[in-house]
Amino acid sequence: MLAYKYIALHYLKYFSVILLALVLFMVGFDYMGNADALSKSANLVLIYLVYKTFFAIDMLLPISLVFGMIATKIYLIRSNALVSLYSLGYSRVDALKPFVVVASLIIFLFISLHAFTKFSRAQEYAYNIRVHGKYLNPSRDLFFIHKGQYIYFSKLLPIQEKALGIRVFEVNNGSLKSILTAKEARYEDNFWRIKDADVITKPDDLSFGSTGISVTEEKDLKILEEFRPKMLDQVYLGQVDFTISDAFEAYKLLSSQGVETSNIRGALYRIFIYPFFAPILIVIIFFLVPISVRFLNVSLFSFGAILSTLLVWGLLFMLIELSNHKTISSEVGLIGPISILLFIALWLWKKHRLST
Repeated sequence: MLAYKYIALHYLKYFSVILLALVLFMVGFDYMGNADALSKSANLVLIYLVYKTFFAIDMLLPISLVFGMIATKIYLIRSNALVSLYSLGYSRVDALKPFVVVASLIIFLFISLHAFTKFSRAQEYAYNIRVHGKYLNPSRDLFFIHKGQYIYFSKLLPIQEKALGIRVFEVNNGSLKSILTAKEARYEDNFWRIKDADVITKPDDLSFGSTGISVTEEKDLKILEEFRPKMLDQVYLGQVDFTISDAFEAYKLLSSQGVETSNIRGALYRIFIYPFFAPILIVIIFFLVPISVRFLNVSLFSFGAILSTLLVWGLLFMLIELSNHKTISSEVGLIGPISILLFIALWLWKKHRLST
């Protein structure tokens, strides 16, 4: 138990230092490049830096876990602590367990952070502050289909839960049936509520003797059940940074309508599956390293391990971007590579467990 605590504490120390250094470097580098474009307001600059910090943590935490293991392993080898543990009867699997347990617990905590909007959409908010001077910019010209209706919002204000310039086109058998127009709609009680609207109805009979187009005024209409403003904003603007609850609700709603959900599936995979490449890679790298400095060129190992980690991380990041742009499926872009790494890690774990 003391050995587990010893390894875990050193791992946490190295992980924390590396994560802090990488986050500060990324945020500082970004600020130097965008300082001129930011508002002169100190409050907005501070909020921008906070959101960039959240985004940096989102990107760098998994890779920092792997770098922390590499640094800890080098320390244990150079101090001969690892050899001492093995001489006391600990196996390589026993020495690896603290790394896997600590990394997995941190990953679960990391995943839970995606339940918060401020963390999940930090990059979007930072971009809005830099470009528009406010962290939420109204979405404009949304046009989408919902339950057979074609709906247009001139402007969507997610925070106020309000939409302006509403048009709802009712189509029947490929022919336009009616058009609903309204100045605004508000999201209340799981519906978009329209207080006053004009409905233009086209007659079925288009002959000269028909009654012609009729215009009626309607009061207190409800449309778009359970289509929350944030969900509507993200789904139909192609956003990929969902909170956990928004992603599940969007997937459930769009699946029930037969709408393509690849972006939402990709977001869920990125939240729940992608971070686990870190503990998987920890297992692979740990077993490929000799136990003593006599059998190891530390500088060469450090370079090779860091380079390999960066290559895997970069490849996964590239595949995520390709799946976000629907070049490849989310399953191929994320599930496939992670499954291959998991298979290798389990094979190495089983091999060394049986050999001890």
